[in-house]
Amino acid sequence: MDQNPQPQTEVSPLVPPPIGETPILVTPPVPPDPINKKISRGTLFLISALGVLMLTLVVIAINVFQARNAISPAIPTPMPKSVIKIAVNPWQASEINATIIKIILEEEMGYPVELVAIDENSQWESLSSGAIHTSLEIWPSGHKENIKKFIEENKSVENGGELGPVGKIGWFIPKYLLTDHPSLTTWEGLKDPKIATLFASPSGKGQFFTGDATWTQYDEQIIKNLNLNFEVKVLGSEENLIEEVDTAYKAKKPLLFYFWTPHWAHSLYDLVPVKLPEYTDACYENLDTGVNCDYPSDQLFKIYWSGFKQYAPDAYEFLNNFNYTNQDQIGMLAAVQLEKKTVEEVARIWVKNNESVWKPWLPK
Repeated sequence: MDQNPQPQTEVSPLVPPPIGETPILVTPPVPPDPINKKISRGTLFLISALGVLMLTLVVIAINVFQARNAISPAIPTPMPKSVIKIAVNPWQASEINATIIKIILEEEMGYPVELVAIDENSQWESLSSGAIHTSLEIWPSGHKENIKKFIEENKSVENGGELGPVGKIGWFIPKYLLTDHPSLTTWEGLKDPKIATLFASPSGKGQFFTGDATWTQYDEQIIKNLNLNFEVKVLGSEENLIEEVDTAYKAKKPLLFYFWTPHWAHSLYDLVPVKLPEYTDACYENLDTGVNCDYPSDQLFKIYWSGFKQYAPDAYEFLNNFNYTNQDQIGMLAAVQLEKKTVEEVARIWVKNNESVWKPWLPK
């Protein structure tokens, strides 16, 4: 064995082929560019980092969404509120009361409201069944039996508390009649045959005028029980009665008629009551035939269907709080008649000018 080996010669890339074959050129591999290799690694690192960041953000977003849902669940769409049905009796104050309440219930509390024209006697059955939800102006002297039946016994109608105004039904004459006939201040003056002829009708009896036949009135009984030579003439409406008063007043003619306060007509016509026998509970014991005295003063009040509190609790609370004065009513009634405003107009004016009154009525 050779102890002194010769240095090895680097093999040339051009390898001589065997004799008779074509030489083959072998290209040595190009070593990687250290700069390009460095850039590729940096880019890869950046892409990886961005991917991790995006994944982290997605996870955070999902966690936040789930946490929010756990804390604040979706708010359901509120259900539409129930329709409130309010009785409107055939006199203007009743319509004004109902219109004021309609405006506030609809525009401040979001309730749809329906005003239902109905007479004061028929409304009790409708309230008892829930077909109507409230009536805002009850004159108690005319509803003793209804109060007993529906409120006290059946408990299908609820007393909603005082409206505020104090009413008084009675017999009235124009004040100018007292100049020549001072005895007309009391019912005894009507017993004088000479006085009675002032009010005579074609039948020979004196005429006593009233408006709507459905109003609470005991005038036929009073006339009969006091032995007065009069008969009742029903004119059909409040408007027709006022027209009769206006015609008589302008001509200074005698007129005896059923009327009440509060009413706007007292601010236009000078009317005086005819004093009837003093009211007693006893004279109203028999409402079919036994009434022979004056009408009592009436603290007007509201009534509800007994299920109204469950049906619309906040509307019920609001109506319980509703309460205003004789002056409020008289002012609005006068504006309708003397200023020729509509009921809607005067109700809106009252609501606008009395926010400090009705805002506290709203549920807290």
